Amino acid sequence: MPTFTADDGVDIAYQVWDGDPGQPLVLLHHGFIANGHVNWVAPGVVAALTATGRRVATIDARGHGASGKPHDPAFYGESRMAQDVRTLADVLGEPVYDLAGYSMGAIVSLLTAVSDPRVRRLVIGGVGAGVVELGGVDTRVVRRDALRHALTTDDPATITDPSAAAFRAFVEAVGGDRTALAAQVAAAHNRPIPLGEITAPTLVLAGERDNLATRPEALAAAIPGSTLRVVPGDHLGAVREPALIQALVTFLNTGAPV
Repeated sequence: MPTFTADDGVDIAYQVWDGDPGQPLVLLHHGFIANGHVNWVAPGVVAALTATGRRVATIDARGHGASGKPHDPAFYGESRMAQDVRTLADVLGEPVYDLAGYSMGAIVSLLTAVSDPRVRRLVIGGVGAGVVELGGVDTRVVRRDALRHALTTDDPATITDPSAAAFRAFVEAVGGDRTALAAQVAAAHNRPIPLGEITAPTLVLAGERDNLATRPEALAAAIPGSTLRVVPGDHLGAVREPALIQALVTFLNTGAPV
């Protein structure tokens, strides 16, 4: 898997699939604990996009997948990850690109769209009113202290928060670096995002049973001209739903929601 080195020395891994060079690249950013393969390749999103001729790239966020995994929170935060997205677009020589992000990756993508005019179309999934009200992933559902404990304890039996326990199980399933992931939790974005400055046409996607994406209409209302689509599924399952994949592909290819 190719990598580039960010300006703070962290190696960032990515993967590219060829397609129609006349179409903008689709860049996909995964959620917390996942990676490009888990979030986008395995559910069939990359295959659905390449089947329509689109060029696609996935990025493994710092601390995740095949990317570097420093243990200092100073290397983390979604703003830092958004800079990595912009750098990857530079490395690939993209004058314009489409961007989709899920959960943590949605926060990264929103911050990227605010700062990078090259973003042509934007898809945001797995988040809701928490972005507007808290400036990031909804920590009212999974408290930071509970999540940090779940990631750092050597005894999973001491994890009493069910949501945090689910994230710990996910880490174990993908073989994640728990210390690096705890560093991201400590640095997670929790400041207002100027959503009103986003100019790219935006599709907001949320699973109907996703407790981390409650009241997604509040998020859609805060992004000028955005469209909301609610699909079946919970937080981990919605990204595998055919309805989400179809809506994402159609919107990025035509600008029209399904």
